[in-house]
Amino acid sequence: MGRDLVDNYPFAHEVFEIANDALGFALSEMCFAGSEEDLQLTANTQPAILAASVAAFRAMKADGFPEPDFVAGHSLGEYSALVAAGVLDLSDAVRTVRKRGTYMQEAVPLGVGAMAAILGADVATIEQACSDAAEGQVCSPANINSPNQVVIAGDLDAVDRACELLKERGAKRAIKLNVSAPFHCELMMPAQERLAEDLSGLDYGSFAMPIVSNVDAAVNEYETTVADKLTRQVSSPVKWLQSVETLIANGVDTFVEAGPGKVLSGLVKQINRDVRILNVENAESLRNTKESL
Repeated sequence: MGRDLVDNYPFAHEVFEIANDALGFALSEMCFAGSEEDLQLTANTQPAILAASVAAFRAMKADGFPEPDFVAGHSLGEYSALVAAGVLDLSDAVRTVRKRGTYMQEAVPLGVGAMAAILGADVATIEQACSDAAEGQVCSPANINSPNQVVIAGDLDAVDRACELLKERGAKRAIKLNVSAPFHCELMMPAQERLAEDLSGLDYGSFAMPIVSNVDAAVNEYETTVADKLTRQVSSPVKWLQSVETLIANGVDTFVEAGPGKVLSGLVKQINRDVRILNVENAESLRNTKESL
């Protein structure tokens, strides 16, 4: 993860050096040569993805890419977006997301919670099914990814009940996810409370460009609101569908996904097929995207 960019762009290499120093161990080695088992631990996954995403963005910037008009990120990606916007210091961000991963993992014992991807049902139908299935437990939308893809989270039994209800109510598929915790739901409140203390102690810089935040899908360029929005994000649904719609309403017609994979590119395509979607995750995709722009 990120190795090709590091080998080709000094600014990408610098990102991993900063991350290594901030964490006190070689995150770069874990990303480049570590085991899948280590990288799948939430406390490692979060700083690794953040470092790789910021490395891609800084390689783009060093290579003469135009400054974006807006930034946005999905869940963890919001931290990468805030680093790109100059609001969060990279070292602070890497340390904070490592703690965030630990807090989220520890908030709910293994086997107590669950998440499931619901395909082919609208958000209103999913919200109603979650409410009907809760029966005093937690069950709610966690990631509103696109018009046809919503991830739900909560107590294991409640999520199972919601999946059955949604199949009865016309959902095409309900797929249980292999995750270590039920993210972005009320069960994450213990993690949210712990993270709030860390976020309140950080320094926040001015926005070089505005962000569209996960919790409200609204344009934000006030650094004084960042800690609160990131805090609430832990137990709130990620409003990615609404965020993309906000960006398009503000005139965005080209999206560039910076970082490993093309998951967000696929979601944007589901939301609107008229916009241009590009990505940068290695040297080749960086060159191709630059040519396209």
